[in-house]
Amino acid sequence: MHPARKASGSALTRRRLTHAVAAAAVLTACVTAPAASAAPLREVMFVGNNWDGTADVIKSTGDFAKIGRLNVIPDKDARLTEIYLNPIKLAFFLGIRSGPGEGHDQFVDDMYATPDGTAMVVSRPSFADVVSLDLATGQIKWRFPVSGFRSDHMAVSPDGTKIAVSASTSNTVHVLDINTGRQLGSFKAGDKPHENVFTNGGRYIWNMSIGEVNNNFDAPWQDFMKGDRHITVVDANTFQIVRTIDMRARLDAFGRKDLSNAVRPAMFSPDFSKLYFQVSFFNGFVEYDVATDKVTRVKTLPKNPNTSDDRTTFVNDSRHHGLSMSPDGSKLCVAGTMDDYATIVDRGTLQEGPLVTASKPYWATVSGDGRACVISESGSDQVTAIDFGTGQKTVSVPVGDHPQRVRIARISAGWTGPAR
Repeated sequence: MHPARKASGSALTRRRLTHAVAAAAVLTACVTAPAASAAPLREVMFVGNNWDGTADVIKSTGDFAKIGRLNVIPDKDARLTEIYLNPIKLAFFLGIRSGPGEGHDQFVDDMYATPDGTAMVVSRPSFADVVSLDLATGQIKWRFPVSGFRSDHMAVSPDGTKIAVSASTSNTVHVLDINTGRQLGSFKAGDKPHENVFTNGGRYIWNMSIGEVNNNFDAPWQDFMKGDRHITVVDANTFQIVRTIDMRARLDAFGRKDLSNAVRPAMFSPDFSKLYFQVSFFNGFVEYDVATDKVTRVKTLPKNPNTSDDRTTFVNDSRHHGLSMSPDGSKLCVAGTMDDYATIVDRGTLQEGPLVTASKPYWATVSGDGRACVISESGSDQVTAIDFGTGQKTVSVPVGDHPQRVRIARISAGWTGPAR
């Protein structure tokens, strides 16, 4: 080969190698460089207005001011057409209206945000489904019809990727991928599964079944008419039942045969050693030790003298419905639904604080900074914050018609409502 041509070839080879190395570097950078940072999120609270079919978004601390509102039933016409063309679905739809809905349709029960803060996932009892709503547009991203004819309480896993939803008429709990709505698994529970709680870092799901609450067989001697009520504990990955707990025997052993074994809202201590729960018809709550499998204390709270003791007048059998705990585990917050108050209770002594007047409070949660208990007042269409330290009300904020569930969420920082 001619020396000049050889040198020229070598130079060409060097240039090609240089270009190849540069291209590889670019490709490597594209693969290994972190993705564009996600949109910043802010902490808020979702308030589900059950009879409205809306969810208000409010600040999670301070003045709890309203940020925006989302219509959770944008597909209402399509769903109603589907229901009215199916006699069985229509019968259950009207039954929900006349029973648990107290004459109203139940359009939103529970809500959580997806981990990226772009969507709200909502259970809609009257439509027997769970939907994911795009927070930017208000449109439905996915829909999961539950088995049976009514969806109820949900829970979200600690990592935010899974939701468990109770299908109350089929005695089933569905576990879904929160981003796609794909069913990951399901399990059978007692009659009318209600509250769900993930425990032990998401390893287990505890489901509490409340039995039949829509009949008037409410006298203690008619308790057998309420069905099979127990706690179902399942492995959150295999969905196999690990344990069932019927509180009947535990309450009897404690000397409280008079109390129902229908476990309503429930709250674990921070170390998961104690479970606190409300039961049907009772103005108070129960403490259960997980390790010893025993009821250890029962707290009876004051009755409102203006509240009838006629059990058939209690909303869905719940005299008190709503329970939360301060982050340090020292205080409980109790919503005294039919007695029209809420109160902070010292967990050590079980001594209640001031009775804060509230109109049919239906849920209790904790503010984002952990300083306050936030209750939904379903009778006056507002949420109210009560200071854990003083036991006194700090602020009330108007929301929509019949607020029930209130949940902490993280959404896009600039969100004020769907684009019109």
